[in-house]
Amino acid sequence: MAARRPSHAGSWYSSNGVELSQQLTKWLSEAQVTCGAARAVIAPHAGYSYSGPTAAYAYKGIQTKGIKRVFLLGPSHNVYSPKCLLSTCDAYATPIGSLPIDSAIYDELSKSSLFDEMSLAVDEREHSLEMHMPYLVHLFGGTDVTLVPIMVGALSEQTEALVGRLLAPYLADPQNLFVISSDFCHWGERFNFTYHDSKHGGEIFKSIEELDKQGMALIEAQDAAGFAAYQRKFGNTICGRHPIAVLLHALNALPSLSSLPTPPAPYELRFVRYAQSSRVRGLSDSSVSYASAIVWQ
Repeated sequence: MAARRPSHAGSWYSSNGVELSQQLTKWLSEAQVTCGAARAVIAPHAGYSYSGPTAAYAYKGIQTKGIKRVFLLGPSHNVYSPKCLLSTCDAYATPIGSLPIDSAIYDELSKSSLFDEMSLAVDEREHSLEMHMPYLVHLFGGTDVTLVPIMVGALSEQTEALVGRLLAPYLADPQNLFVISSDFCHWGERFNFTYHDSKHGGEIFKSIEELDKQGMALIEAQDAAGFAAYQRKFGNTICGRHPIAVLLHALNALPSLSSLPTPPAPYELRFVRYAQSSRVRGLSDSSVSYASAIVWQ
């Protein structure tokens, strides 16, 4: 096995370690959030010039003390799988360092029929996991934190619930942090999505925001069934909808975990930042939405 190389460095984000560290430090210093210490975050995965500042709002909520392991869940943009996929690498590298993959947790997960392996080529072609690695190395580099990267396939609603319940005990462990990778609405003819509700001020970008925020409200309510119904109704192009659904099902499963001596305290989930890559005003325009959320107790 070998380290997964940072295949998108130099294009989606800087391959210069000094420059990259300076950017991350700047964005984190500019982000302001008020919440408890994050147990999970949702953050975008586009090129850093577009989504880097928005992602900082999620990472700002992370307090690194006591964290021993990061579960990183992202969607697959390039290959179809009805399951979740695990890396064959032993570490994920970035221009500023690397994090080792937790082989013990991988061994536990691989016992489930819900998980398969992905090839190195598939792993390195995908960006949804890699785009979070510089932030994670920036926060946790030099510590003994391990990584559990999971590429979440095109899961059925039933499988989303099964994976969520399987991961719930890990989410309940305060030594684990969950990072959920997702952009929100991809709008435009090039995305085959041009939904427009003129009731929201007439401007298309306002309609996009309203559509996104309907979904975000259901996520904040931790309403897995409602979020699934919203997706069936609107088909919003939220690329990380399956990882988000897995998180919601994991949160829903926590109160019933028999392995816990007492029921866990309620979890709060709140979006702390929303942005769009551009303001769409006509059919020739396009945009991608970015949102960051924090889950805490």
